[in-house]
Amino acid sequence: MSKSKQKIVPHLWYEKGAKEAAEFYASIFPNSKITNVTTIQDTPSGDSEIVSFELWGHKFMSISAGPYFKINPSISFIVNFDPSRENDASEKIDEVWNKLSEGGTALMPLDKYPFSERFGWIQDKYGLSWQLMLTNPEGEVRPTIVPSLLFVGEKCGMAEEAIHFYLSVFKNAKQGLIARYPQGMAPDKEGTIMFADFMLEDQWFSAMDSAHEHKFNFNEAISFMVYCETQEEIDYYWDRLSAVPEAEQCGWLKDQFGISWQVVPSEMNEMMSKGRPDQLSRVTNAFLKMKKFDLEKLRNAYKG
Repeated sequence: MSKSKQKIVPHLWYEKGAKEAAEFYASIFPNSKITNVTTIQDTPSGDSEIVSFELWGHKFMSISAGPYFKINPSISFIVNFDPSRENDASEKIDEVWNKLSEGGTALMPLDKYPFSERFGWIQDKYGLSWQLMLTNPEGEVRPTIVPSLLFVGEKCGMAEEAIHFYLSVFKNAKQGLIARYPQGMAPDKEGTIMFADFMLEDQWFSAMDSAHEHKFNFNEAISFMVYCETQEEIDYYWDRLSAVPEAEQCGWLKDQFGISWQVVPSEMNEMMSKGRPDQLSRVTNAFLKMKKFDLEKLRNAYKG
């Protein structure tokens, strides 16, 4: 995956600790760093810190923007420790688990499971969940970090439909593995998705249904940014993904499954990280009034 061209970037919303959390993650995972921190003033949440960072070569973005959304395990991140890539994969998985455990809660203890020699699901002290997995080097190669979507509650049973929908929206896309629940796994229904993965624009995702009782569902705390080069492209994704008119604001939308996306012009990153305070302020004022982003208006605001 070429670094500059990651088209889909996970975005994390924190009440205030975005930079602290990013520093914590960057200290834990290999090949990780904070690439930019920008503060935007006078948003509806007051001053918000926007942090761009990379974890194990994958781009992420986060924001400190008030107590509106709380991260939960409906979207987690699978971390693949592949012995064919890392010669000390099993030591590394233990080390990462121990660091993420500080102040965190184990959702599934680090142990041997039917699907992995060593696996554990941990919610860290910032609320973010990670599924650490020692992968089978015989299997198909997957990236080090893969966002994972958990379809629960009234969304349970929709994982397959969601995958087909995303594969139809994104041009460069393909289905990966698919494993279904067998009989006798109640409350999970036979035939629903036990595990599946799929690739959208070089970004792998996984999805699963869970009929167990969970006290959470998809919300805005974790969203996916889709970087677009042109207004046409912005229009294309906006029209296909947005399914909840009242959720549309500042480039954010919600799809029919309740997952949030941000459809953003690629050059906005440049504006936000390189702009002078007056440019930042004009761009912020312009985009706060928008639902779908208008690239021309943003460029004009930046130029002044």
